Amino acid sequence: MFTNPVIPGFHPDPSVCRVGADYYLVTSSFEWFPGVPIFHSRDLVHWRQLGHVLDRPSQLALDGVRPSGGIYAPTIRHHDGVFYMITTLMDEPGNFLVTATDPAGPWSDPIWFPETRGFDPSLHFDDDGRVWMCGSREKALKRYDGDTEIWLRELDLTAMKLVGEEHVIWEPVQRGGIWAEGPHIYSVNGRYYLLTSEGGTAEDHAIMVARADQITGPYEPNPRNPILTHRHLGLRHPITSTGHPDLVQTQDGDWWSVLLATRPYGGPVDGPLTMAAVRADSGYNLGRETFLTRVHWEDDWPVYDLVQPEMPAPALLTHHWPAEPACDHFDGPRLSPVWNHLRTPREPYWSLSDGRLTLRLRPQTLTERGNPSLIARRQQHIDFAAHTVLEFHPAGAETAGLALIQNDAFHLRLERSTRGLDLIRRASGEETLLATTAADTPRIWLAVEAHGQSYQFRYALHPNTWHNLGAPTDGRLLSSTTSGGFTGTMIALCATSNGASSSNTASFDWFEYRQV
Repeated sequence: MFTNPVIPGFHPDPSVCRVGADYYLVTSSFEWFPGVPIFHSRDLVHWRQLGHVLDRPSQLALDGVRPSGGIYAPTIRHHDGVFYMITTLMDEPGNFLVTATDPAGPWSDPIWFPETRGFDPSLHFDDDGRVWMCGSREKALKRYDGDTEIWLRELDLTAMKLVGEEHVIWEPVQRGGIWAEGPHIYSVNGRYYLLTSEGGTAEDHAIMVARADQITGPYEPNPRNPILTHRHLGLRHPITSTGHPDLVQTQDGDWWSVLLATRPYGGPVDGPLTMAAVRADSGYNLGRETFLTRVHWEDDWPVYDLVQPEMPAPALLTHHWPAEPACDHFDGPRLSPVWNHLRTPREPYWSLSDGRLTLRLRPQTLTERGNPSLIARRQQHIDFAAHTVLEFHPAGAETAGLALIQNDAFHLRLERSTRGLDLIRRASGEETLLATTAADTPRIWLAVEAHGQSYQFRYALHPNTWHNLGAPTDGRLLSSTTSGGFTGTMIALCATSNGASSSNTASFDWFEYRQV
């Protein structure tokens, strides 16, 4: 048996490819840098992060990108010893492709396709040696929001240019015909199969399939579409929003699919059970996560198993990777790949020396669409605890501390300032001081512990003498059901001079994250 999700936390839009007995997977990263985390597995269940595909500013410009803008829905493929990753930078025109011979990198600088528009591009390497690119876009004369189509065009790999005629091969057919997206094409037993998602990426998400004798179509829809959705399972099902899949065949011939889904959680709903009530009473703070399910074939159509929290594992030799330490002592030469920056860093505001992380205070703040001085990692468990120790001598309006971030308008900050230690809630752009205490020591321990949607912040002025700061905070503002967008909660170590010039720094000796 295995437990879903296989990659917990904010890891949406998974795409997978197999090279021999090795599996490689990428996910969306939106406004966070480096872009496109890449993972490696040998059993489809246990994954280790190799790094990121887009780890240089020359590859990824996220300056000023809106929350939930940036990198959407990458696709990874392997052909003749080369890895290909194609994706969309949503706030710029066109899609782009990068290549590598080693999935751990380095990956090339982007090759742009300005003649394309839309999002969710994918590649298909055909048996006859031809290569095709497909993608989703809203129609030029769209009738309503989400009136999309799937397009297809041949790609000349030598010239890295699209050639020949463009074909529109699919339009959405379910739920009023909205948001046909995330297309992938596969060759199976002499036929072409087009896999898409429709209905939007929330609770009505659904997977569709069509097939054709020629890659350019016409495509025949499966009469049993959708082949996977959880929208009929009710509002209390533990896994919702299933969609945006990618298929992979194991070396033993079995078929599996990775896909995104969400795990809503929160308190009980009082009154009539409606979508509005459920959304108001719960959330999915972890964002859209990567799940795994089995795929069978019947009558030459793929058939999906419903996605369950516990499922029979693939018939592959179990391969565990060494466990990552719960505590990062910042004693390596570079940051662990779990850490991210908010948008593209244009200057090195962080350093690792003497077994600590040091952040240089700069004017940028979390409330702006800039690149503040912070590093952040994903919340990956419903119940978790995070601890750190801060060394900081604030002056003026300077602050540093621990933050839980959904975006610039929705976050929680536990920050040290000249007046002490403050717990600040920011929702819809409005800030509320939830609690404050005097803390005049330069060294202070900070923590947050979450049990469901109850987030308790703590502090200590001496080791192991913890105090609660304020009452438990309602964590539902960290869910995209409240804030909008497509991302999950990020836990950050941050520092800012709040608009002023400063030469000051803030140091963190270590950071610990554990499931509780």
